[in-house]
Amino acid sequence: MAVASPVFAPSLFRGRTVFVAGGTSGINLGIARRFSSLGAALFVVSRSEDKVATAVAELRHSGPADGAVADVRDFDAVQSAIGKCIERFGAIDIAVSGAAGNFVAPAAELSPNGFRTVVDIDLIGSFHVCRAVYPYLRKPGASIINISATQAFTPLPGQVHVCAAKAGIDAMTKVLAVEWGPEGVRVNAIAPGPVDGTEGMARLTPTSEHRERLTQTIPLRRYATLDEIADTAVFLCSSAGANFNGEVLVCDGGQSVLGGGGFAAAWASAAPG
Repeated sequence: MAVASPVFAPSLFRGRTVFVAGGTSGINLGIARRFSSLGAALFVVSRSEDKVATAVAELRHSGPADGAVADVRDFDAVQSAIGKCIERFGAIDIAVSGAAGNFVAPAAELSPNGFRTVVDIDLIGSFHVCRAVYPYLRKPGASIINISATQAFTPLPGQVHVCAAKAGIDAMTKVLAVEWGPEGVRVNAIAPGPVDGTEGMARLTPTSEHRERLTQTIPLRRYATLDEIADTAVFLCSSAGANFNGEVLVCDGGQSVLGGGGFAAAWASAAPG
């Protein structure tokens, strides 16, 4: 359920529409909840009809919400979902692209199809969302948030597919910021480290021992919360973040400040298999 923010005014995004790809679980649902609690109308997209229905039902407790089934790998399906959002709410002011796939696989054992699948979902899917929503965001105050990860710049064993996809997202974010900035469209990314309450971290650190090893690589000695990532997205889309464009905001408790070595070693020793 959407929870009121202790930081931002409850009417901050009233009258604005937020489109969230992958917005039915994890980080992306957390972002949708936060924008909904701040007065925005939400439109969420997922491959699962059941997840879309569940997320929309929850979001409607705090404000207007709707959704559609679409696979971000299918550009036509993304365009169709955006069309439904425009038909329902009349506009899109903010787009969040966060659909992602992840699993642990050493590069020598990773199939070409496995590599391609993650790149297709994360990188190609993010481009599809950005490209499809762009015609409706060509106005001052519009904002796009791409969800990246610290794997974009931290080489991790068993994550070559994710590292490549996220690095591509970061580069794409910067190019789009340069090309679309003159029209008032700001494009930024958020790169979380480990985040509580996500399916990805549950899969990648399945035991308390795995979690503890990874936690010890974080200077703050804790994972981020879903609310903290959501508030980062809200900041970037608010007037307080109005001069941020082409940025990749890292939200990892300082983990990447120490470099990738400790993280990679902990990840390698903790990773399943």
